[in-house]
Amino acid sequence: MFSKTTILAAVAVFTSTVVAKTGDMTFFNPGLGACGGTDNDGSPVVALNSADYANGANCGRWITIQGNGKQTAAQVVDLCPGCGTNGIDVSPAIFDDIAPLDVGRIQVNWFFQ
Repeated sequence: MFSKTTILAAVAVFTSTVVAKTGDMTFFNPGLGACGGTDNDGSPVVALNSADYANGANCGRWITIQGNGKQTAAQVVDLCPGCGTNGIDVSPAIFDDIAPLDVGRIQVNWFFQ
């Protein structure tokens, strides 16, 4: 038999909602990121706008990115001070999962995993 606490915890997990953000996605050539690690063009990484970077509080977290009928995931490794509200800057490998690099900028939805 399940306790009330177990049942309430299960209900909370199943009823929690994901808050998706909508913003522009661009790409950059990763190197030494603001979170302290070094990555390259093939790494599945993302730089967040200043507000979502939250002074590094989100370093290491993964986000899901949706756009152009496709979906991918990237790890937060850097700050993008030039990104607008909800904007993200991703490695070429991640951008190419959603759109060809020659597009340069595309609107996407994304959320923390």
